[in-house]
Amino acid sequence: MVRRALRSSRLKKIKRVAPSGKTVTHYERRRPGRALCSTCKGLLAGVPRLRQAKLHKLSKSKYRPKRTYGGVLCPSCLKHQLRNKAIGL
Repeated sequence: MVRRALRSSRLKKIKRVAPSGKTVTHYERRRPGRALCSTCKGLLAGVPRLRQAKLHKLSKSKYRPKRTYGGVLCPSCLKHQLRNKAIGL
């Protein structure tokens, strides 16, 4: 029986062959969902699907687009927000 913490469907079970020849089960966290726009909840392009620990190891230009609010807002929502601020709404 595995540890109680590993008895969960949130973990992905992967079968591996150990150097001794035995089949063992490794438990990995599942792949996270896609990054979403904070206003319209649409999918953000250019943001990789990685866990937070691996995301922080990437350079800033690799984990989000270079434009203003890149990785937070989609381009269309950003355009609307910039227009509204320029008008003063």
